[in-house]
Amino acid sequence: MKHFTNILYVLDQEAEQACGLERAVALARGNQAQLKVVSVVEALPAGAPLEGLDLTTDDLQAASRAGCEQRLSALVEPLRETVAIETKVLTGRLFLEVIREVLRHDHDLVMKCVSAREPLAALFGSDDLHLLRKCPCPLWLGRPQDGLNYRRVLAAVDVEPLASPKERAQQQALNAIILDLAAGLATSEFAELHVAHVWTALVEPILRGGMIATPAETKIDAYIEAERRRHGQALEQVLVDLEARLGAEALRWLKPSRHLPKGSPREELPALAKRIDADILVLGTLGRTGVSGLLIGNTAEAVLQRIDCAVLAVKPEGFVSPIVA
Repeated sequence: MKHFTNILYVLDQEAEQACGLERAVALARGNQAQLKVVSVVEALPAGAPLEGLDLTTDDLQAASRAGCEQRLSALVEPLRETVAIETKVLTGRLFLEVIREVLRHDHDLVMKCVSAREPLAALFGSDDLHLLRKCPCPLWLGRPQDGLNYRRVLAAVDVEPLASPKERAQQQALNAIILDLAAGLATSEFAELHVAHVWTALVEPILRGGMIATPAETKIDAYIEAERRRHGQALEQVLVDLEARLGAEALRWLKPSRHLPKGSPREELPALAKRIDADILVLGTLGRTGVSGLLIGNTAEAVLQRIDCAVLAVKPEGFVSPIVA
């Protein structure tokens, strides 16, 4: 697995519990990494008097920070026997301060729990979506119901064979990041590794929609089967590349299961995750445009809001966050 060296765990004030913190500690210990646990309190207007009280907003801000610091200390104290943990209270908007902390201190993984109090479709709050879009390092979003050990790791890759050479190079680089993380996680957790690519036959809607002289049904079926084989071969090549990086023995031990569902990623990936009872989905959240089946922007977010498992989301190499330190 990619070795993380500087992990940032975010304790969300609205989350009902600190899910994933023990996993963060174990990951830091296994990687001999630094671990920082932070919480973010809302910023109040500075120096404003409070009518009827002998207090100002500065007093309330200090009290809020002190209470948060106490909670952090109480939370991590039992875990400090196994790994050194730094705690820190940040002030401001959660996603902004977390990304600024990442940029200032070169964190290479952010871990956070999502709230369990909202409907499934809204589990990813606005801060989580901002982090998915803008956090420059991998983002691990856990669920309160996550178990201490993962049994099945699902990696979603994009292997569109018709991409341009430049797009294919970007696609291969992101797939390598996704699969290296997923394979390492499956290895460390003694979990099953599942690799999925959702594909479509690009011109099938035109062939079946009466917009041109409709070929015989057998010819349409043959075209779709040819497309399925082409995407399947591209998926196999991704696993050949993974074997070249990990070694044949490691891949034989992992025995990754291949999945090649046809349709829309926003529908097929959540359905697959549910069908195999995946514990975590590893995927990219940015990439190229114009190719059906790619996880990008709203499509990735639609996938993430439909699943019930944890998520490890990664950006392509060279991604630059719009947030500045």
